Amino acid sequence: MTQGAMNAATELHALVVDDEPLARARMSALLSDCKEPLVIRAAQAASAAQALEMLHKQRFDVLLLDIHMPGMDGLQLARTLRNMERPPVVVFVTAHVEHALQAFELEALDYLTKPVRLERLQQALQKVARAVQVRDGASGLYQSQEALVIQDRGRTERVLLQDVQFCKAELKYITVRTAQRSYILDSSLNELEERYGDVFLRIHRNALIARRLVRALEKYHDAEEGDGWAVRLQGVDEPLAVSRRQLSAVRALIGR
Repeated sequence: MTQGAMNAATELHALVVDDEPLARARMSALLSDCKEPLVIRAAQAASAAQALEMLHKQRFDVLLLDIHMPGMDGLQLARTLRNMERPPVVVFVTAHVEHALQAFELEALDYLTKPVRLERLQQALQKVARAVQVRDGASGLYQSQEALVIQDRGRTERVLLQDVQFCKAELKYITVRTAQRSYILDSSLNELEERYGDVFLRIHRNALIARRLVRALEKYHDAEEGDGWAVRLQGVDEPLAVSRRQLSAVRALIGR
């Protein structure tokens, strides 16, 4: 990645949309405290109508959007933005957690609950930076913001496919591993493989890996299965066992 691409991804233009002046002021103050990614402009709008007017005049990378507002609410504004040629990334900021699933159905990248903590805002903005980088073609790897919607300990989170390193079947659930943490997903590997086969590769009956992270195939000894093969992924310390049935697919991917 070039330094220019990195700068484009880590310097964000934000628009805070909230009908409460104190809420807008507090969010703007939090944005000014964020260092990576750096928010170099944080404008404010007191309504969805004002936000639309500003969006037609200026370019913003992210919308920090309240849901409950007089007139057009945040969910309605998010639907309207989908018709834009280059819409900003949407992060909902609200005290009403019951709208989380509906928000993610509108392809919101994240969902923050008030009062917002700086650490949580920073995490959301890091997601935004990666999504903007992808949208603008800086990474050259993905041209979409497809994501897994995960229910985790009382909150709903959108995990971008580009952030997933591998998925492993654990009893009735799937462990989804990213560089930052692991998530539990109520789904099946077959469903993920069928839907995202261009992103993930099956290497075992219990594992899918991110195609883009494959770095090496090596001899491996498993306590239960004996001698075999394992794949090494960029950014992942542990080797992941490859079944004999999937060995040729992994070799073909490495050989490209």
